Amino acid sequence: MLEIYFVTDLHGRKKQYISLFEQLKKNPPDILLIGGDLFPPFMRPGNSNLPGDTDFINGFLKKNFLDLKNSLGPKYPKIFMIMGNDDPRYFESALIDGGSDDLWTYLHNRKIMISDFLLFGYNYVPPTPFMLKDWERYDVSRYTDIGCVSPEEGVRSFPVREHEKKWKTIKEDLWSLTENDSMENAVFLFHTPPYDTNLDLGDIKYDIIEHVPVDKHLGSIAVQKFIEEKQPLLTLHGHIHESSRMSEAWMQKIGRTVCINGANEGGNLTIVRINLEDPESAELILV
Repeated sequence: MLEIYFVTDLHGRKKQYISLFEQLKKNPPDILLIGGDLFPPFMRPGNSNLPGDTDFINGFLKKNFLDLKNSLGPKYPKIFMIMGNDDPRYFESALIDGGSDDLWTYLHNRKIMISDFLLFGYNYVPPTPFMLKDWERYDVSRYTDIGCVSPEEGVRSFPVREHEKKWKTIKEDLWSLTENDSMENAVFLFHTPPYDTNLDLGDIKYDIIEHVPVDKHLGSIAVQKFIEEKQPLLTLHGHIHESSRMSEAWMQKIGRTVCINGANEGGNLTIVRINLEDPESAELILV
């Protein structure tokens, strides 16, 4: 049996990270998956400057994971992580370098075989109202929902070709990533949830903007269609913190695929514990 712990959207909250390290010491799983929005907020009111150091990665994450590895020895889990839309791409290289010494593996746009399971990672989300666009892409077309900011606008911490901003889509990326791979035992670590599900429902207070109805489902159509057509074993998501409160559900099946959103709104850490032999039996634990 392969046991997974899944956490996501910690947003640099050291209290939650420390709770995670404590749980890993007590009951180490085989695999830890971290689903993006790793870092403290990039933008704050009145401050649009990108931090120039990597203290959180090297001084906090790396130090604590190294301590954990030394403490657990051979029981140290395999750790995989992606970034989320609140994580500046400026720090991507530091995150990759920080995983040296087998502390963690950065999984974005990669696939890795673990035992009998094929693990994929993907950072991008559809356009949001927020200004940081490092990990935003058009979804299935160049359409941007009312109230959202196009990937061609906003700000970036890392240079990207204009062609990529304008034409790349999540749909195209997912098909390129998976090609002809078997989905029978495939596990996906996404940041965005699938569209029009219990996992992507936002707490939006208005119904119409400029005479246009507002869609309260905030996930990716490309991810939704991909799951419907490809039917992987398990998909893991975050991004929409309030979805479980709004829909009163954190898990949903799409065909045979078990889909889970592990994000939460509270100050406590949420861990989803999953047996890969039976993902539908997953448990959500508040620490």
